[in-house]
Amino acid sequence: MRIGAHLREDANPVTTAEELGIDIYQMFVTDPQSWKKPEPHPHAEEIRNSSIDVVVHSSYQINVASLNNRLRMPSRKAVEQQAAAAAELGAIGLVVHGGHLRDGEDSAKGFENWAKLFERQADKGGFGVPILIENTAGGDHAMARTLESIERLWDAVGHFEGVGFCLDTCHAWAGGEDLVGLVERVRGITGRIDLVHLNNSRDEFDSGRDRHANLASGHIDADALVEVIRSAQAPVVLETPAEGVSDDLAYLREVL
Repeated sequence: MRIGAHLREDANPVTTAEELGIDIYQMFVTDPQSWKKPEPHPHAEEIRNSSIDVVVHSSYQINVASLNNRLRMPSRKAVEQQAAAAAELGAIGLVVHGGHLRDGEDSAKGFENWAKLFERQADKGGFGVPILIENTAGGDHAMARTLESIERLWDAVGHFEGVGFCLDTCHAWAGGEDLVGLVERVRGITGRIDLVHLNNSRDEFDSGRDRHANLASGHIDADALVEVIRSAQAPVVLETPAEGVSDDLAYLREVL
């Protein structure tokens, strides 16, 4: 089982990953709060040639489900650009949040917009890396908060080449999904889990709040988190607060 962490703004992520002794790391390829096109990474060759796997997380403002052209169109372009940058680094995938709609908008159109992302890119030869759709924590009009919404999303996109799923434990907990048996329920819908974001939560169950905590300090029982990754049998990336990541890694190595 590959275990690692999200590395925030590291000049050379391979060096940091080696220092942490991890098997996989997650990184951004551009400012996660902007629409900037990714620039070539100065350590791209080292990242590609490293035995440590890399996965890229897309920027946060991306919302390909949106019915607003001014948000949906740049979101599609950003996914295309960041997927290309991820492929250049030899990444195993690009993680993209499920997105959301505004109050009163037709959710069916949001799921259609997800399908159009893959339809349009297929004409260009695909994305170059799998697009790993991540479940999200809050919002009554989220595309991937509940298992019901994930099922509707998968009905729209699950048949496309290069579609994968990223399960975030904090998001599931905050979204009101019991972690016990969650892996089996998700697999019953998607048929797969390609990546696990292993995070505890600073907030109570079904809070709708996306605030990560270190494994031993949140509201989720640590045994439940471990059972998720044992059941998922997928690469694991911690997105827990940086000051406790080393302790989180040590805990996982001990229990696994």
